[in-house]
Amino acid sequence: MSKRNLAGFTLTAISLLLLYPGLTFPMFRLEIGAEFPIVGKVSLYEQTQSILQTVETLYDNDNAIVAFLILFFSVMVPFIKALILMIALFAKQLKRRVQLFNFVHTIGKWSMADVFVVGVFIAYLSTKSNTAISAELHNGFYYFTGYCLLSLTALQVMKLETSTNE
Repeated sequence: MSKRNLAGFTLTAISLLLLYPGLTFPMFRLEIGAEFPIVGKVSLYEQTQSILQTVETLYDNDNAIVAFLILFFSVMVPFIKALILMIALFAKQLKRRVQLFNFVHTIGKWSMADVFVVGVFIAYLSTKSNTAISAELHNGFYYFTGYCLLSLTALQVMKLETSTNE
C-alpha cells in the first residue's frame, strides 16, 4: 500500500471515529421565546437533538420519508462509502479497485452529509436575525463537520495503484 493510500486509510478511519459522536451528540439547541411586558422573556419552545434523535422525531411525527432520507444519506451512505473504500484499498485486481473507487465517487456526489451540515449551519445563522429565536451549535455539529471534511480529504488523497509504491 502506498503512502497516499495509507494516509487515505487513516483519514477514513478517523472520519468514522468522528461520525459516531457526530450522529449521537446534540447538533444544536433551538429556543423560541417571547418578550412580555411584566413577565419578561418566556421560553415557548426548546429542543436539543442529535441527528439520530431528529430521524426518530421525524418518524414519530409521520414524516417517514424525510426521516428515511436523512437516515440513508447522513448515516448509512457514510458507512457504506467507508466500507467500500476499505475494500478498494485491499482489492488485488486493479479493475476491481477502479470500479469500487468510481462507485464511491458516484455515491459521494449523492451523499447528503455535507449538505446536512451546511443546512444546519445556515439554520443556525438565520436565527441570529430574530430576537425571539436563539440557536446554539453543540459538539455533534463539529464532530459531523469533521467527519465530512476528513472523508472528503481521504477520498482526494487516495489513488489507484498499479504495482509501484510511493
